[in-house]
Amino acid sequence: MKMSFRWYGPDDPVTLANIRQIPAMTGIVTALYDVPVGEVWPLDKLMARKAQIEAHGLEFAVVESIPVPEAVKLGLPDRDRLISNYCRSISHLGAAGVQVLCYNFMPVFDWTRTNLAHVNADGSTALTFRQDDLDGIDLSRGTAGLPGWADAYSAEQLGTLRASYKEVDAERLLENFAYFLRAVVPVAEEAGVFMALHPDDPPWPIFGLPRIVGSAEQIRRVLALVDSRHHGLTFCTGSLGASADNDLVAMAREFGPRVNFTHARNVLITGERDFMEVPHPSRCGSVDMVGVLDALLDAGFDGPIRPDHGRMIWGEQGRPGYGLYDRALGATYLVGVFDALKRSNTRRDTA
Repeated sequence: MKMSFRWYGPDDPVTLANIRQIPAMTGIVTALYDVPVGEVWPLDKLMARKAQIEAHGLEFAVVESIPVPEAVKLGLPDRDRLISNYCRSISHLGAAGVQVLCYNFMPVFDWTRTNLAHVNADGSTALTFRQDDLDGIDLSRGTAGLPGWADAYSAEQLGTLRASYKEVDAERLLENFAYFLRAVVPVAEEAGVFMALHPDDPPWPIFGLPRIVGSAEQIRRVLALVDSRHHGLTFCTGSLGASADNDLVAMAREFGPRVNFTHARNVLITGERDFMEVPHPSRCGSVDMVGVLDALLDAGFDGPIRPDHGRMIWGEQGRPGYGLYDRALGATYLVGVFDALKRSNTRRDTA
């Protein structure tokens, strides 16, 4: 496995120089955040970003992500032009030497939380989700009432989008995803790019919008749409682990051969549809992190992995979930688990 770290570009308060000092860190996960959704990612910009990263002794390992336009998810007439642009961007990733593309197919909303700074007993802060709090958010004002989405959609924009999705149920969304995949996967194969679909976060429908990547059965269906190693999964332990119905160790064993990227994050389930993000070790939450990593190794996964969302600790201020200190602790924990598992597996194989 290749240890990697999410970096939000030159404006990120967590610098490449910081990241380089984390033990066993080799890769950077980032994106071109200034390219409008639906436009082609320029190769020269990708090469410039690659040069920045490599100047610090790191590898441009993963793009996370090229957003899929809503018109593609809705199956609107403009989708063919937008998919063509997406394909050109994938080709540019391959030309820049980026081998993994993490992306999602969540309608309107990406990962969603109801509190970005829940204060824990130890004084740290963490991201949390409570269904009752989500149900109390008034979307008639746009996304201003939703943590992390203050500038995303106006009330008019959001109203139009939600109205458009009234004609798109989960089955229609799956059909539109299949249409997208049939166009982009052959391009990814030619470019040498492994696509890694991120699960829904949280792994259930929100605000009445359909979601199709939240359970083992749903993942089986989406992976069966195109039989290619270049159409694979981001195995996100935090997203999938928010549902008590998901057996993450079993899912890691089943889907491991199609896992192209891993997000390692622990969550503590606090209610039927409530959870909070906690430190990475297994003992801290509801995710058997050691069991999941062992299953992925057994399945042959050797791709990039990153510590996902972390708490804010030691007085750090910054992007919620993406500070330096707790994610660095998570990375060192993951490296220790890998080392122990590999030694144990070697002994078991030679016994």
